[in-house]
Amino acid sequence: MNFTQAHSDAGQPHTRTTSPIVTGASVLAVKYADGVMLMADTLASYGSLAMFKKVQRIRRVNEYTIIGAGGEYSDFQFINRLLEELTINDFSYDDGSILTPAEIHSYLGRVMYNRRSKVNPLWNQLIVAGVHKEQSFLGTVDIYGSIYMDNLFSTGYGQHLAIPLLRKGWRPDLTYDEAKALLEKCMEVLFYRDCRTLNSFQLATITASGSTISEPYSLPTFWEHSRFIAPDHKPYTPAPPTAV
Repeated sequence: MNFTQAHSDAGQPHTRTTSPIVTGASVLAVKYADGVMLMADTLASYGSLAMFKKVQRIRRVNEYTIIGAGGEYSDFQFINRLLEELTINDFSYDDGSILTPAEIHSYLGRVMYNRRSKVNPLWNQLIVAGVHKEQSFLGTVDIYGSIYMDNLFSTGYGQHLAIPLLRKGWRPDLTYDEAKALLEKCMEVLFYRDCRTLNSFQLATITASGSTISEPYSLPTFWEHSRFIAPDHKPYTPAPPTAV
C-alpha cells in the first residue's frame, strides 16, 4: 500500500467482518410443553479447518432468556458483550425490571439492522429463546436484521436439512424427552451431511423455573473411528499392528 492509498483510507470507517473467518454451524430450537429447547455443536471452524472444538454457542442472557448463534464467533462474542451491558444496566437501576425475551429479540434486530445499514454486518444468525410469565418465546434474527417468531427454528445448513424433520416431528405438547430426541435426530443427520460440524453437542432448556445448558456430549454414530465417536475425549492412539 502506497502513502496516497493509506492517506485516503484513513478517513474510512473501520470494518471488522466483511467475510466470516471462524464460524459455527447450525443451532436448532423448538418449543415444547414446558418451555424451549436449543441444541448446538461445540465446533468453531477456521475456514474449512475444524480448529476450536470446545466452543459454547448457546449463552444465558438473564433469568428469562438464552440465545444461540451460528456464523462468525467473534461477532457473537461482541453481541454477548452488548447483552452483558444491558443486564448490568438492569441490575444497576434496581427497579425490579428485567428485559423480557421479546425485548431482547427486538433489540438484537435493531443492532443487526444498524450494522447491516453501515455495510459492516455482524455475520450471525441468532436464535432467542425464553419464558416470561409462563409464556414461551422463540424468535430468530438474521444478518440483515430481519426478525421472525415461530415454534421451531434452525440456523445454517440446518435450514435445509433439519427444518423439514423438525416440522414433521413437532407438536405443541412435546415432552422433554421427545423434544430432546427430535433435536438429536436432526443433529445426527447434520453430523453426517455437514462438513462443518462435530459430534460434540450442548443441549439447553429454558422453562419458567430457569435455564440449563448441558456439558458437551456425543451421539452414537455408525462411524467407529474414535475421533468421530468422542472427539473431546482422549486423543486418538493408533492400534498396534497385529501379527500376520
